[in-house]
Amino acid sequence: MQREPTILTLPTVFIVVPLWLTVPFAAILGAVVGSFLGAALIRLPKGESVVAGRSRCDVCGRVLGPAELVPVFSYLVLRGRCRACQAPIDPWQFAAETGGALAGLVCALVARDAVMLGIGLVLGWQLLLLGLLDLRHMWLPDRLIGLLAASGMVPAGLAAAGDANLLAGPLLGAALGFVLLWLPGRLYRAWRGRDGLGAGDPKLLAAMGVWLGPLGVVETLLGASLIGLVAAGALMLSGKAVGLRSALPLGSCLALAGFAVYLAQN
Repeated sequence: MQREPTILTLPTVFIVVPLWLTVPFAAILGAVVGSFLGAALIRLPKGESVVAGRSRCDVCGRVLGPAELVPVFSYLVLRGRCRACQAPIDPWQFAAETGGALAGLVCALVARDAVMLGIGLVLGWQLLLLGLLDLRHMWLPDRLIGLLAASGMVPAGLAAAGDANLLAGPLLGAALGFVLLWLPGRLYRAWRGRDGLGAGDPKLLAAMGVWLGPLGVVETLLGASLIGLVAAGALMLSGKAVGLRSALPLGSCLALAGFAVYLAQN
């Protein structure tokens, strides 16, 4: 008897859209979104609007033309410098664009279908901005964390439309995520008289718990700890650990580990 061909070796989204087209499209879209995230990374800590105002050189103030705003490509062609005054372009903008493209590429490769691809991109890009904000500014804005939690409740609510019990996972994940970091932080403060964790870290893990559930929260915390140890070791070996403020940004490690856990789960 002749066996029927297997069609489950590729995500179902690629049955309609070829893999060679989906992956570059997701990467290009990710670079475009990353360009917006880069602007948010630079402007939000200054209290500036993310959507208002045109892109300008931070040194000479010249308005950038369309050819200078192509994500990733323009930075490489200009060698990271303003075309007019040759001042360095903020490398964090390039990091955001590259990170957005990588998130899109990875999601396109592992997503089971178009819905999962879209949900993964929404999560990945939010975690990218939060991770970069914590890495550069040691800052996790409450409104962005709230947006992360609210967006996670959308797919959770849709999944629980036929069975309200399915909401228990996201809610327990949020509660566990908060307690796992808030409680040690309080104990450390009572013992040493100073903060050992940022105030935003428990909130971030709680918001991620909505997406990942209780088990995913534990896996994320373990993964973040491993990433932090590897990063700390690399900095010590390179002799750059002296420049650290007081600790590695846990939020950045959580964001990276959480995204990996979500991809593994789905």
